[in-house]
Amino acid sequence: MIKTRFAPSPTGPLHIGTIRTALFSFLFAQKNKGDLILRIEDTDKERSKKEWEEELLKGLSWLGIKWNEGPIRQSERNEIYKEKLEKLIESGHAYYCFCSKEEVEAQKKHLMALGEAPVYRGKCRDLPKETVEKYLKDGRPSVIRFRTPVNQVISFNDIIRGKISNNTNTMGDFVIAKNFDNFLFNFTCAVDDMLMKITHVIRGEDHIPNTPKQILIINSLGGKEPKYAHLPLILGTDGKKMSKRTGKTSLSEYISEGYLPEAVVNFIAFLGWNPGTSKEIYTMEELINDFSLERVQKSAAIFNIEKLDWINGLYIRKMSLMELTEKCLPYLPQRPIEELSKIVALYHERLKKLSEITELTDYFFKDKLEYDKELLRWKDMSDEEVKLSLEKTYNAISNDEDIMELANKESNRGNILWPLRVALTGKKNSAGPLDIVNVLGKEKTLKRIKEAIELIK
Repeated sequence: MIKTRFAPSPTGPLHIGTIRTALFSFLFAQKNKGDLILRIEDTDKERSKKEWEEELLKGLSWLGIKWNEGPIRQSERNEIYKEKLEKLIESGHAYYCFCSKEEVEAQKKHLMALGEAPVYRGKCRDLPKETVEKYLKDGRPSVIRFRTPVNQVISFNDIIRGKISNNTNTMGDFVIAKNFDNFLFNFTCAVDDMLMKITHVIRGEDHIPNTPKQILIINSLGGKEPKYAHLPLILGTDGKKMSKRTGKTSLSEYISEGYLPEAVVNFIAFLGWNPGTSKEIYTMEELINDFSLERVQKSAAIFNIEKLDWINGLYIRKMSLMELTEKCLPYLPQRPIEELSKIVALYHERLKKLSEITELTDYFFKDKLEYDKELLRWKDMSDEEVKLSLEKTYNAISNDEDIMELANKESNRGNILWPLRVALTGKKNSAGPLDIVNVLGKEKTLKRIKEAIELIK
């Protein structure tokens, strides 16, 4: 049976790359009728926070990503790690290292000067048992290192990238625990993947250097390593790694901006994967049906916010007016929902994200608009012409006459409609002025036109 896992660290906000790993792991498990385990890798006691874990769980729920087991927290599995660490030491696959940081750094610099990989070459790996016991008894600071075989090639067949090989001489004897209460990533990850019987590990390509180390640990404990699929990097449109300087990186920012979960899932699914067709809009069920790791690319995926906006806009336009109005409530002043729905309707076809509704419609909720009188001017109209246009419109609305009929009598309809738009909104861009008149109502419309006439005087 297929068994994969999503194993985030709760050390910060839920990022786009982490979400993609979760989504691809979920899609793969669902497609293959397998299980997804949620494993919280919270062994970093200083950086792991409960609030980040809570945000993570809420984010996965918001996206519609479900798991079959968990959350399993590594911080609650210390006894398991102690047992496996003791087993590695007893079997000779791990050993205590008493070298100081200065000694380790000096050795690395020496190797670099020789043009060799700056790794730990095992000064302490063959210390006599009596010496180790004495140093431990004396309380000498130590770490526990894995005894890496010398000059061996560790290979694995990556589902996305094909065969990847590493020579153990480039790894050295790496640290797997600082002590029996502080276990490091490669060790806990390998132990858990083995004990949880994980068949497939899906994660970012930044983990490729960790994979041979984890294979060595699993094999040393008598386990069988899973299959691996390393996802490509996600870059911004500038070709650089995504960062806060180049755009939003955390899910919470996209939620607060008013992106819909269906759109975010649809967009993220295409960050490195494609179905081999021109189809771009997918429901979760369709993604599950069509997804395969074999169609994930090796080259970096590009995060294009304009594409996300386009997809989100499509999903917004699919919504009913009442559903959209309810989604927009957090971004609008408190008013009866019937009133708000009329306002939202004006922008149903224009919205790319829910948060845009605030600025687009703010003029509806102001008692008095503030804007430069120059904005009232259509092309080269004089103040007198603007004033005359507004007075004509004022009279037409007062007498319940057709404004469009009035506009059509002009040599340019903008002579009537532009000053009216600005008088009602204080903006260059808005919904159609006649639609705005219908929503504002006669009294408020006349008041704003009168204020515009006073301003142009």
